Amino acid sequence: MKQTRTLAHLQTRRHFFGRSAKGVGSIALAHLLRQDLPGTQAEKAGSVGLPGLPHFAPKAKRVIWLFQSGGPSQLETFDPKPGLAKLRGQDLPESVRKGQRLTTMTAHQTSFPLVESVFDFAQHGDGGAWISELLPQTAAIADDLCIVRSMHTDAINHDPAVTFLQTGAQIAGRPSFGAWLSYGLGSESSDLPAFVVMITQGTGGQPLYDRLWGSGFLPTQFQGVKFRSVGDPVLYLSDPAGVTRERRREFLDVLGDLNRKHYEDYGDPEIATRIAQYEMAFRMQRSVPELTDLSGEPQSVFDLYGEASRRPGTYAYNCLLARRLAERGVRFIQLYHRGWDQHGQLARDIQRQARATDQASAALVTDLKQRGLLDDTLVVWGGEFGRTVYCQGTLTETEYGRDHHPRCFTIWLAGGGLRPGQTFGATDEFSYNITESPVDIHDLHATMLHLLGVDHTKLTFKFQGRRFRLTDVHGNVVKQLLA
Repeated sequence: MKQTRTLAHLQTRRHFFGRSAKGVGSIALAHLLRQDLPGTQAEKAGSVGLPGLPHFAPKAKRVIWLFQSGGPSQLETFDPKPGLAKLRGQDLPESVRKGQRLTTMTAHQTSFPLVESVFDFAQHGDGGAWISELLPQTAAIADDLCIVRSMHTDAINHDPAVTFLQTGAQIAGRPSFGAWLSYGLGSESSDLPAFVVMITQGTGGQPLYDRLWGSGFLPTQFQGVKFRSVGDPVLYLSDPAGVTRERRREFLDVLGDLNRKHYEDYGDPEIATRIAQYEMAFRMQRSVPELTDLSGEPQSVFDLYGEASRRPGTYAYNCLLARRLAERGVRFIQLYHRGWDQHGQLARDIQRQARATDQASAALVTDLKQRGLLDDTLVVWGGEFGRTVYCQGTLTETEYGRDHHPRCFTIWLAGGGLRPGQTFGATDEFSYNITESPVDIHDLHATMLHLLGVDHTKLTFKFQGRRFRLTDVHGNVVKQLLA
């Protein structure tokens, strides 16, 4: 008798949640499918975000993040230290290093010889930004950039540092920035994902894992969709041979009915995610081929981005595709470019990286500006940490390398409500410690969310009994960066 009452109780709870799914749950499902409840007009726009968001009028509607994986050296790009030439070969003073922990790659060294950059710097634009000769095209748009020299991070090795920058935590499992944005603000596009990821092909460097653009504990519909450079841009985009678009529509309708019935019974949000993703995939069968067809772009665009922009998988091609995605309302576009991890032969290898990325990065900002998109598009360029002022390994007349350095590094941002033409923050004469206006990862995330109209303390998700947010319990908006 007691077992019967327990079973009835469990069935009642299950059916309570199932019946709830027909009310509140059906509203959520309708939003996932971009369809309203019966009797109302269907929504034309993309998926909606959380009620009450944005919290205030946004300056930016979307983000393009040009992530330079490996840790570009600030000493060779945006933070010149000409006084180092006189100190070449001398040991880094302990009063500067202050017992900072080292990676296993330099911890065994008995000395830490200082080495200057072999590249020249000059001031550019009305703001007088110091930019290396490695980046002439970036230098040409200096007045559109907000250069932050005082970034710092907690992580000293690649994987935790990249994970921290992408998710706000060094330990894997948290939602990525793009997932938080998709969850909070939804999408402006009904035919493309809210969050798209592209990776430059043919470069070496540290591995990149799908969890870096994952949804963590958020529903999986908010994870990034990776576009490929070979075959279909998205896996399984093409129908099997002999399957017409009409048959595919019939198949999805029947499958959708079955999944909706299952969702009504159990209210599992992952079922709703699957329905929504099937529908998005169906629409992408039309939208993605049009997106990736560059035949309509004029020669002037390829001249701007460089001839490499014609070849799928190159950084230049991905930058051009990022502009096309921004035009079509994609909320968050993440480009990954590897190969900036120069522990040795830095002078040779960083030139290769600069040649591969400088023109296209500058072209993207220029292109967005010419089309009136830069004002409401936030562009971010940078890596997970910086490089040391001392040489890793043996310093020679012609060769040197630099180890990981989390205590200061440089990024730049453009558009989206930032104050352009400024260089923010400063480091000491060794580019080793920050001397003015430090900005940590949580501050960067808080500021980016602020530009998107989001109060970073209020965008939360309850998981395992507590409310999580991208900035955890940290982060301040850097108001000096705002226009």
